This record gives sequence, structure tokens and C-alpha cells, in this order.
Amino acid sequence: MSLNSYGHLFRVTTWGESHGPALGCVIDGCPPGVAVDEGMIQQWLDLRKPGTSKYVTQRREPDAVEILSGVFEGMTTGTPISLMIRNADQRSKDYGDIKDKFRPGHADYAYFVKYGVRDYRGGGRSSARETAARVAAGGVARAVLADMLPELRVRGAMVQMGDRKIDRAHWDWEEVARNPFWTPDAAAAANWAEYLDGLRKTGDSVGAVIEIQASGVPAGLGAPIYGKIDTDLAAAMMSINAVKGVEIGDGFDTAALTGSANADEMRMGANGPEFLSNHAGGVLGGISTGQDIVLRFAVKPTSSILTPRATVDRFGKDTGIVTKGRHDPCVGIRAVPVGEAMMACVLLDHILLHRGQVGANRGHVG
Repeated sequence: MSLNSYGHLFRVTTWGESHGPALGCVIDGCPPGVAVDEGMIQQWLDLRKPGTSKYVTQRREPDAVEILSGVFEGMTTGTPISLMIRNADQRSKDYGDIKDKFRPGHADYAYFVKYGVRDYRGGGRSSARETAARVAAGGVARAVLADMLPELRVRGAMVQMGDRKIDRAHWDWEEVARNPFWTPDAAAAANWAEYLDGLRKTGDSVGAVIEIQASGVPAGLGAPIYGKIDTDLAAAMMSINAVKGVEIGDGFDTAALTGSANADEMRMGANGPEFLSNHAGGVLGGISTGQDIVLRFAVKPTSSILTPRATVDRFGKDTGIVTKGRHDPCVGIRAVPVGEAMMACVLLDHILLHRGQVGANRGHVG
């Protein structure tokens, strides 16, 4: 299986399966001389790991990261960084009843048709467990970004569960850490808790929308046509398991706007041009404008559910299926730190690309 890497200069390759001995990543292109240790990476993994509330899978994984290479005496060396996370609570027997059945909505059938091999233990590479390696890589990217651009900040939130959206008038970043849903709206958190309790009891699941924002992003990142920063951001988010759609800025809502309403007008400020709105989500022509980069991605409902469904087996017979085991009733809950990690990796990659090609920004207004 090829194509397990992403990034250009800051390049990440993930490896491992949901129920294998371990999973991890190799990071190539990390600048030398940046302070990195396991604790710095672990803080981000602890936000993503399972078993943190009754609303996520109860699989008990410490997700303890081990640095195998690329760091010496607490500093990156410029050589490949290898990170490993051992799996500790696999229950492959939970999948014994479905080893020959394809789970509807899952990658089982597509993987089997392509490779002719069926890793039924939690889905193998198609499992959301793979995203732990991305979060680890994101921890390294955040450390480099903090060293290069201390003012840059990446953060995310869940803004919709099922058809229930937050009230943006109640947006409070501090609230995100106070509830199990990563939402900035306390009222929405209370509503979602009751809603998800009902779904859990019926053995069903639901999707979600995640919003990721990056502030303090310098203008000029990205390149025209095929090197657009929003192209790489969209690809990064779409590569996350269970993501089915991505939008930048106002995204699909811009189709309902007029040109006069959608254009982000400018005025000259004390430190240069200032935008009066941000419908574009901080990107124009594939290049960052210096405004906040804002994107959202849609996460489909968890496909592994207790609700009986119709399917076929690998022998070509019609059958039924019920997926046992421990699964997220809303996999979007743990997708926020994954989206943040992917944003951090893409931003760092484009910062390195920009410095390599241009150095400092060439144009000046005023």
C-alpha cells in the first residue's frame, strides 16, 4: 500500500494498524535545533485518546508516544524523527463474527476489492486509530511553529452535531475545554449530551462538522494554481478517515451571495491594508492574506454501529451484520485535535516552502 505520506518539505509518513502491535510516523524535513520532547507531544495525544468520556469509544489506550530518532538531548537534529505509539487494548475477537462480512459505510469492501486482503481487526489502516500518528506529528509541527512564529495559533471546535448547530453569538473559546464535545457554545453542549445519550442507547451514531482556525498566519504562504495552500489544507482534511467534505471560509454558502456581498473589501490601516470581512477564509488565489485561515470539514456518522444492517460477505452471499465492540457514537468528537494537527503540519510545510523560494515577502503596500 503506497501513498502513506503527505507534505513537501515537512513530510510525514504514518504507519501501523488499529489492532497491530503499534502505530506511528516518520517525520522528514524537520528543522534542527527545536526543543522537542515526549511530554510536548503527549499533551496533544492526550486530547485525542479514547476513553476520555462516556461519549467516545471506551477502548483504553494510554497513547504514550516514544521518540525513536531525530531528537538528541531534547533538540531536533534535522534527521528523520520516528515516533511510535504502542497499542495496548486491542480486542480483535470483537471482530471475529464479521471477518467475512463487509460493514456498510466502512472501507471494508473497497479495500478488499483493491488489495484482495481483508484486515477485519478494527479496519486496519482505515480505522480512526491511525489519526493518533497524525496528532503526534502535529505536536512536532506545533513546536517548530512556536519557535519560528510564536504569534501563530491553531485551534478548533465542533460547530455542529447531526442537524444541531451552535449559536455563533455564544462563541467562547474558553468553553471548548469545559465540555466533552469541543464546542464553544455551552448551551449546545447540554443539548448534544441529551441527544447523543439517546443515540447511544439505540445503538446508532451521528455525524458532525468541525471548524479549524489559524490566527497569526503571515501573508504570502502558498503558490498559484497547483501549489495553493487551500488545496493542501483541503487535501489534508479530506485524508482524515470519515471526512466527507471540506470548505474554506464561507465555502458553499458563497454560492448564495452576490459579488458585492462576498468580496472582502479593504482599507488602509496603520500597519498596511486591512480587510473589512473574511468570507475568503484567509486565502485568495491560493495564497494566505494574513487574515485568520478558517476551514470546516464534515465527518460522517460512525459506520460501526449496533443497528442491524443488510450486507454481503466475501463469498457473494446476502447476509446481515451487527458490529460489536467499542466505537464512537460521534467520531467527530475526537476529530478536533486531528484537524488541528493537520492544519499545523500544512502551515509549517508552506512556511518552509515560502522561505525556500521567496525568503521574505517581496511586495509592499504603502
